[in-house]
Amino acid sequence: MGAAMSAQKTVFVKTYGCQMNVYDSERISELLAPAGYSAANSPEDADLIVLNTCHIREKAAEKVYSELGRLRELKALRREAGKDTMVAVAGCVAQAEGAEMRRRAPVVDLVVGPQAYHEFADLIAKARDGRDDVVATEFPARDKFQTLPARRGRQGVAAFLTVQEGCDKFCTFCVVPYTRGAEYSRPVAHLVAEAEALVEGGAREIVLLGQNVNAYHGEGPDGQPWTLARLMGRLAEIPDLARLRYTTSHPHDMHDDLVAAHRHNAKLMPFLHLPVQSGSDRILAAMNRKHTADHYLALVARIRDARPDIALSTDLIVGFPGETDQDFEATVRLVEAVGFAQTYSFKYSPRPGTPAASMASQVPDDVKSERLARLQKLLHDQQTAFNRSCVGRTLPVLFEREGRHPGQLVGRSPYLQAVHAEAPASWVGHTVDVEIVGQGPNSLAGKVLSGGSVTGP
Repeated sequence: MGAAMSAQKTVFVKTYGCQMNVYDSERISELLAPAGYSAANSPEDADLIVLNTCHIREKAAEKVYSELGRLRELKALRREAGKDTMVAVAGCVAQAEGAEMRRRAPVVDLVVGPQAYHEFADLIAKARDGRDDVVATEFPARDKFQTLPARRGRQGVAAFLTVQEGCDKFCTFCVVPYTRGAEYSRPVAHLVAEAEALVEGGAREIVLLGQNVNAYHGEGPDGQPWTLARLMGRLAEIPDLARLRYTTSHPHDMHDDLVAAHRHNAKLMPFLHLPVQSGSDRILAAMNRKHTADHYLALVARIRDARPDIALSTDLIVGFPGETDQDFEATVRLVEAVGFAQTYSFKYSPRPGTPAASMASQVPDDVKSERLARLQKLLHDQQTAFNRSCVGRTLPVLFEREGRHPGQLVGRSPYLQAVHAEAPASWVGHTVDVEIVGQGPNSLAGKVLSGGSVTGP
């Protein structure tokens, strides 16, 4: 890492997209602290502005360039006030665009892909020296995680922990293999040490992250590859850790020991995000998803047999190239058969460089919009029904923070729903029995039971 700056600087990190980007942004901030950077409250107050980008959503690059246009004006205003400002673009859009980003947006001083952010401080020093070629989008041979500083300081009640990166599945609509690279799993010992540090800093729930997290195969203390289920069994031994979750999973890698973990690991929450993408076997084959609708339904049955109260979430793409009315109806039937508690559904949009972008029979946008509206109504009805089924139940709620109203706390149910209840601030970080008394569009209302159980360190 480069030498510490002579004067205190400020950095503002704006995060787009997935939970892995949230984790990466946290690590970027931690990396920059020894180089003299403290957090700024807004871009206007920052000497360094970092856009940590995501390439999954529609028109992701265009949104970044639009933001860079605003930052160009901000940079000019700060220059007039005698203040220097650096702009760095990190993440998957940076990886995809590379040097082209600096050509299109000269306001950018530094382009850093997701596999190179551990070099941030040194790259900033190079950019300050006037180098005009500061573009780091290689896939380095060394493990970037080994060069990151140890986690320190106070953490939130719920914390993210990246255990796996990259993907070898090559779904035809997805850019992840090109922006994050091949699958890589971190060693068990490193993950246990980081998890222990997170818990020591106040985390009571840890969410294990990976582009294909259930393909995890990191080296264990015995020198053998461990599965995700075995890793979670080890993490469950951390005394003050109350809850474990993991995301995002691929149905092809949902093996028997992981299904069994939902029965046997008491700290593993009964909520699973398991993307299916489509209910049509023809479309699933075109997507290169490596599973069929029947395989997915049989897998859901096995998971529910292991944990009958489990809540399922999924991803769905509408209007993939070549999707017919019959294909869409197959998706509707699958959704009706499963019954999801939460979902993320999108119209297909081409990603440059992916096979699907050049496929024939692209579906007209008005057809995609009509299908998505119909599907989302069904999904909304299912989520509403699931939330309604929780009313009248008593659920253990892990309180994470104070709410908007005096005396109110906000926490999470085992099923990842936000729960609001009146409770003392001292209960943040504790799991409390809460009677669910009402539901809203995106949360539940609860009442702490008098004499109810309160657990936590």
